[in-house]
Parts: sequence; C-alpha cells; structure tokens
Amino acid sequence: MAIINKPSEHFETSLYTGTGSSLSISSLDFSPDLVWIKGRSGATEHVLTDSVRGVTKELNSNDNSSEETVAQGLTAFGSDGFTVGTDGSYNTSSATYASWNFKAGGTASSNTDGSITSSVSANTTSGFSIVSYTGTGTDPETIGHGLGVAPKMIIVKDRSTSGGWRVYNENIGNDKVLALDGTIASTTSDAWNSTTPTSSVFTVGNDTITNGNGTTHIAYCFAEKQGYSKFGSYTGNGSTDGTFVYTGFKPIYLLAKRTDSADEWIIQDGVRAPFNEVDVRLFANSDGAEQTNGYGDVDFLANGFKWRTDSATLNASGGSYIYMSFASEPFTTSTTNGSIPATAR
Repeated sequence: MAIINKPSEHFETSLYTGTGSSLSISSLDFSPDLVWIKGRSGATEHVLTDSVRGVTKELNSNDNSSEETVAQGLTAFGSDGFTVGTDGSYNTSSATYASWNFKAGGTASSNTDGSITSSVSANTTSGFSIVSYTGTGTDPETIGHGLGVAPKMIIVKDRSTSGGWRVYNENIGNDKVLALDGTIASTTSDAWNSTTPTSSVFTVGNDTITNGNGTTHIAYCFAEKQGYSKFGSYTGNGSTDGTFVYTGFKPIYLLAKRTDSADEWIIQDGVRAPFNEVDVRLFANSDGAEQTNGYGDVDFLANGFKWRTDSATLNASGGSYIYMSFASEPFTTSTTNGSIPATAR
C-alpha cells in the first residue's frame, strides 16, 4: 500500500483572523473541496461548505437545520484556499477562526454503481469522497461512493429538511448510528439497512435522514489510508496517565466521541495547539467558543495519541469511544533510500 508522504496535500488545518470584509485564505497545499469553519473566539455555528453542493451552501454540524444559502458565507474555492464574505460565522472583524480543509476529486461525476445514481467527487489517494444523492424512501437502496475501497466512516445530512445528521462508523456496527449534531450514545437504526459498505457502494434503509423520499442528501465518506488516516476505537482507563491509541502516524487532527454513553464530539488539532499537551478544543455538536485547559488534554505522539485526562468525555474507565484522525506526517515515509521515521512533538 502506498504511503502518503505529505498529508498536507490532502487535509490541512488553517487558522485566520476575520476582517469584516471579503477575505481570501491562500495558505493550503491544495484546492479544497470541503471546508469546515468554526469561530474560535465566540459562539458561532460550525459551517460546512463543499464543492459538490457549491459555494454559499451552508450546513451546520451543531444543529439539524436544512441547507441554507448564505450569500456572504464561503464565496469561492481557490487553487490554494477559499474566500469568505462578511457573515459572522465566517468573518467577523478581529474574531479568530479555524478551518479544516479536505481535498476530494474536484468537479463531481455521475456514479451509477448503486441503485440510486449519485454525484461523486472522490479522492481515491486519500480515501475521501463527497456524495450527493436523492432519496427514494425505499428500503434498501445503494449509493456509489467512488472510493474503490470500503469506507470506515460516513457522515450523512438530509439537506432538504431539519432532520439532523447520521454517522456510520465501522467500530459501532452497521445497525447503529451516532448523531453529529447531538450527544447521543450509539443507537440502533435502519439508516444503513444493517449492511456494511462495500468497495463501491454504501446501503441505506428507511431512515428519512439517509433516504428520505424525494429529499436531497450529502454524504462525506472516509476510507482508511496507511500513514494518513485512522477511523478507530479505544477503551478508556479513567486515568490521567491515559489510554494510548496507535494510529501509525503523528496526528494533526482528532475527532473523538464516546459511544456507550451520551457525550460531546470533541475536536482537537495540532495547529491551534502546536505543543503537548494539546488542550485546546471545540465541539462539533456545539456553537460554543474554543475552550482551553481542563478535561481535553492529549499528547500527539509520533505514532498515535495518549490521553492525559480522566474525563468521562474522553477516557472513562471501561468507556467505549470512536475517533477520526489525520496525520501531520506518517510514522514512516516512502523514500528512494528507505523509510524516514516521523518526529515526536
């Protein structure tokens, strides 16, 4: 399996300060297809815009609202970044923001692998695709995802209604869901028709959020790539000398959620907090401002992460958790002269 030597060509965190007037962010190593923005210094919505739905089309991970057109939201995708207008969730003067940026496959193509024709922008190198489709309400239906390997995590939103979000993760099973906009524990659902995704399609049942009749849906699909991404699980130990989780790379981004009990989706990255312990966090299900210190402490290591908290949100004794993580650099890289190990923080 080929190793991605430069993860920042596929995923990158970018920080910026708002100006209150049109602002171009041009710090990325690629043209992004999904931009997820959150205000750090104040209470603002999480705003997600992707190239398949198009500029100014906003979804919020922290609530169940239908898709909204925000004329002064994200107004353009660029070759190395994006442009935001003057809406407060994107660009209030002197406010600070984080953006998490993903490269898919650019302009979407029609995909007929499933029983429902989908529109797909896929990056098979990094294992990320954006999938748009219209539900039928028929149980089951299949949707092509374009990755060529089975996704391990899928995040779906019904764009047409205020139905919320559904999250599939291999580690909780094909008969359960989590809600990105809420804190619920993993819950039995027909969202995936109790069917595991294949290398070409994922399956949806009669859940209206994943397959509402006549409603439009967007899916963000993630397959695991050695040295670049990991969509795993771990069991907490309830200690400030916490659980170590092996990823095979030095993390730059971590999204974690307890699955056996109701709790927050916590987002941490090594750009907002460039030194261990990483103690700067936002919550995907909350519009709250950035928090520092307290129960979110974690070390990002050369080959994984280690909790430095006994918080039940992240490391309860015997607690079950899932996570999504991306690399700043792989534990080893592919070179003509052999492998070069990642450096510790």
